[in-house]
Amino acid sequence: MSRRIYRIDEQKQLVSMLETPYESEDLLQSLLAEHPSLLAGDQPDRDGAEPSWLLVTREMGVPGEVDGESRWSLDHLFIDNDGVPTLVEVKRSTDSRIRREVVGQMLDYAANAVVHWPVERVRGHFESRCTKEKVDPGDEMDKVIGPDGDEVAFWATVKTNLQAGRIRLVFVADVVPPELRRVVEFLNEQMDPAEVLAVEIAQFIGNGVRTLVPRVLGQTEAARQRKGTDSGVRESITEADFFTAFELAQGSSVRAARAIQRHLQSLGFQLSYTKSQRVHSLIPVLALGPRKCYPLSIRTDRIVVQGKWIVRTPPFDTKDAKADLQARLAAMPVVQFKEGGLAGFPVIPWAGVESDAALKAFLDFVLWLTGVLRLGADSTQT
Repeated sequence: MSRRIYRIDEQKQLVSMLETPYESEDLLQSLLAEHPSLLAGDQPDRDGAEPSWLLVTREMGVPGEVDGESRWSLDHLFIDNDGVPTLVEVKRSTDSRIRREVVGQMLDYAANAVVHWPVERVRGHFESRCTKEKVDPGDEMDKVIGPDGDEVAFWATVKTNLQAGRIRLVFVADVVPPELRRVVEFLNEQMDPAEVLAVEIAQFIGNGVRTLVPRVLGQTEAARQRKGTDSGVRESITEADFFTAFELAQGSSVRAARAIQRHLQSLGFQLSYTKSQRVHSLIPVLALGPRKCYPLSIRTDRIVVQGKWIVRTPPFDTKDAKADLQARLAAMPVVQFKEGGLAGFPVIPWAGVESDAALKAFLDFVLWLTGVLRLGADSTQT
């Protein structure tokens, strides 16, 4: 039986949307190529930001020997913002191969890719795809590493990850059958440093509107603990766990952390709490219409301003708004600009917000930032 979801339209009428199969596998593949953020589901990366992927190409050839011709064809090759190659195979649930055959197929691709894909070949396919689609490779790179990112360092990281077998295998379907989910969970627990996931992208249609609902599967607790921060996965914790760890790490700064938490709640942020092997984090999530924004990460070691992601969000994708953001951050002497400057991850040490005046300046900045992000979201939807 097909599922339903409901949305409220501009006239405040309830619109029923019915889960509907995709007309073709190519349609689902095209959606993924155009909107690779679907791969993230609703999960931020380890810094609490929205993950991003660079599409290398569709139908990426996989050779079976050194310098050999392509023996297989992978549906998509992406590279994430950490330089991790992400191999994607797409199947509709009506395709019987999704239960077993696709797993062996993907393992063939992975085993040969890490051996027979020199990074120069991967980069060449990316540049060829850009030429074919008449897009600027630099603009495509900016979406992943930011305008101030180091492209040479990025490709060096891709090379290192390929050589180390640090790759991600992702099975994408409209409905992931239980048989595939069990295999994915098993492989993800056993394989290291490779990661194996399934992403279910359900399609709901109603009243001329289509809604996509992605869900990431395969991240078992055993896999999280085994791979730790190297896999980019964090473990969810409670608010009490976070503040217990925070007080142990920062002592008297807990007063400032509590004030920031209350301020974020009053501004309508959804708060989640996570931990890795190094830090505990409070991740504030701001809903901007259909999108979500992760402008800050409140960690036990420091506060991180997610400039890399803020500058991609309207209106901060414009020159004047970026300059305003830069000036407001620079006006707080406690802000430390790291590599990448504004388009990187500026940080604020906890000692810098312990005084009443410094704390108020930071809370005022958060109030201003939230208001501008919401105005930008409103303007893009009208």
